[in-house]
Amino acid sequence: MTLTLTDVTLTYPDGDGRLTALDRVALDVPAGTLTAVVGPSGSGKSSLLAVAATLVTPDEGAVVIAGTRTAGLSRADKAALRRERIGIVFQQPNLLPSLTAVEQLQVMRHLSGGDTRGARNRALELLEAVGLADKAERRPHQLSGGQRQRINIARALMNNPAVLLVDEPTSALDHERGAAVLDLLVTLTRQRSTATVLVTHDRTQLDRTDMTVTMQDGRLTAPARI
Repeated sequence: MTLTLTDVTLTYPDGDGRLTALDRVALDVPAGTLTAVVGPSGSGKSSLLAVAATLVTPDEGAVVIAGTRTAGLSRADKAALRRERIGIVFQQPNLLPSLTAVEQLQVMRHLSGGDTRGARNRALELLEAVGLADKAERRPHQLSGGQRQRINIARALMNNPAVLLVDEPTSALDHERGAAVLDLLVTLTRQRSTATVLVTHDRTQLDRTDMTVTMQDGRLTAPARI
């Protein structure tokens, strides 16, 4: 399963004209690989993630997620696709303060409307995968920033997504913890065969990724293998 964007163009109203956020963007991310997207603020990285997550509909071009073309899907169908096939790791974990680590993951199964039987076992398995099996009953205030981000990643994997979209996961972490989070993303991408896109400002860790692309003024460079 892959994530594929073909000639994607996205514009926004800007006074009497239109501002181009994405300009004929093409990107192919195979299953089991991690592609890093770098570039200055305002270059279009967030717009790229929003389109890939089906949160924003492009003006032109095609988005294919795990074999499903998103063009023409209803709002409800896009929401179902996000729940079932897309995992999103936000820049800030935004964990619910009253829930334990394992409950943060379990609630994802409830929100998706899926079968909740076995949800706790699935959540515990993912916490073990991110190295937090011994923190299952801890609440967010009892965890470090790096641990909260690991839970954020595990939560995004709860519904076994085909595509994993990650927005600046190391921005609030020091170098050592940031490197550990990136290593974890690379490992989980391989193990769980997700097509992973990582938006990052941190260029020091790019040797761990499969490909890197640079976004400038809404355009992507040709993907280059690291």
